[in-house]
Amino acid sequence: MVRRVITGVSPSGKPVIVSDGEPPRTSRSVHTPGFARSLVWNTAAPAVPSADPTASLESFVPAPGETVALTVTFPPASVYADPSWDPAAAAAEQLEFSPGLAELFEPDNPGMHTTPTVDYGLVLSGELVLDLDGGETAVLGPGDIVVQNATRHAWRNNGTEPATAFFVLIGAGGTS
Repeated sequence: MVRRVITGVSPSGKPVIVSDGEPPRTSRSVHTPGFARSLVWNTAAPAVPSADPTASLESFVPAPGETVALTVTFPPASVYADPSWDPAAAAAEQLEFSPGLAELFEPDNPGMHTTPTVDYGLVLSGELVLDLDGGETAVLGPGDIVVQNATRHAWRNNGTEPATAFFVLIGAGGTS
């Protein structure tokens, strides 16, 4: 999935790599083939963590001043059109693996959600469509960056291959 390299400081005060491998909170969807997520890191303001905080994270939506970094792999839209796809099972799975964030998705408007965050997004592979509530869209490819400012939006992958993006969510307070 993704490789995560974490640096730290040794007892002698030297910079060191303390972890190198797949993030410990990585999940691959059973009910939505091709959908995956990895919690890369999170911070609680204003402390600099000395231990990996991802295992104890209770909400993927950071409080004001906190951050959450994660990758999301979006399957092609055809996965959702497949008759074998079970939306209820997929929603339950999202609630389990993306607590706090999954609850913000609108059941009557698939994919639409608003988070009280400023998000920096970087498309790593594939192509994603950002749909905004007002009807505007942006097609993003590898290397494209988006700054999502607490607006109502959804992501789509109209391609035939999975698309992966890296996001940093910064807790910003209320939604607009």
